[in-house]
Amino acid sequence: MRAFAAVAELQSYRRAAARLGLTPSAVSQSVRALEAALGQPLMQRTTRSVAPSAVGLELLARLRPHLDGLDAAWQAAQEAVGEPAGLLRLNMPRSAAQLLMAPRLSAFLAAHPRIAVELQTQDGFVDIVAAGCDAGIRFEEAVPRDMVAVPLGGPQRFVVVAAPAVTTETGLPMEPWDLLSRPCIRQRFPHGELYHWEFARGTERVALDVPGRLTVDDQPLALQAALDGAGWAYVYEATAAPHLRAGRLVAALDDWCPPGTGFQLYYPGRRQASSALRAFIDWWRRCGDAPPRPPGTAAA
Repeated sequence: MRAFAAVAELQSYRRAAARLGLTPSAVSQSVRALEAALGQPLMQRTTRSVAPSAVGLELLARLRPHLDGLDAAWQAAQEAVGEPAGLLRLNMPRSAAQLLMAPRLSAFLAAHPRIAVELQTQDGFVDIVAAGCDAGIRFEEAVPRDMVAVPLGGPQRFVVVAAPAVTTETGLPMEPWDLLSRPCIRQRFPHGELYHWEFARGTERVALDVPGRLTVDDQPLALQAALDGAGWAYVYEATAAPHLRAGRLVAALDDWCPPGTGFQLYYPGRRQASSALRAFIDWWRRCGDAPPRPPGTAAA
């Protein structure tokens, strides 16, 4: 019944198998055995899709509260024993993995030795329930309204940077429009649209489709290209800061780059959060907003 519920909710044997830690063939056999026991089909199958039948939908509606109750009972039993345990699956864009998780993850694992963590990095929006994840991380404006949300890490700021040699050759832009006559490193969203660099000062708002011979779909690539002298880049201040301090990069338009929104962790409110997810949220509230360790150093 648990295998059936996973297939019916995810509409995929492969994703259901990943959620349950089984092989797709084992999940398929379990569902077929349940159908044989009931004497009627629970899933409608084609060569390209799978979806619950009318009987399957009714069974799922009656079954889900009981499965949630079993999960809650199991979590309560684990917590009664002592430390939280289990697998924590988190889905997030690569930028969140780089800025938030990478500097802090080893400290969380050290604090919770019975929890395993799986990070899924996808820049496009993902249905975390269908992906079998406990929670997702996205910018505040991208979090679905029906989710429980927890702020992570505070506002993020973007900066415009280039190598010193580029500023010597083309001059320092004094207004956002100056970038239209300078080489820039463009960025493309996962869905294909080019990103327009966004600026704000007082009540003024500007979004520019900057020119450039190089287009990337990854922030670290844009930063490295700026370090290599390919042009101006629009990147997270947190990733550019060490290079700015060392003089490898120069920033421009500082007064046009105010802090933006921050990341939020989100999860479905209709289900009880797993003990591993609750442990992560509690740990973050105690320790996560502290300054992260510098790259390449060991966690305390």
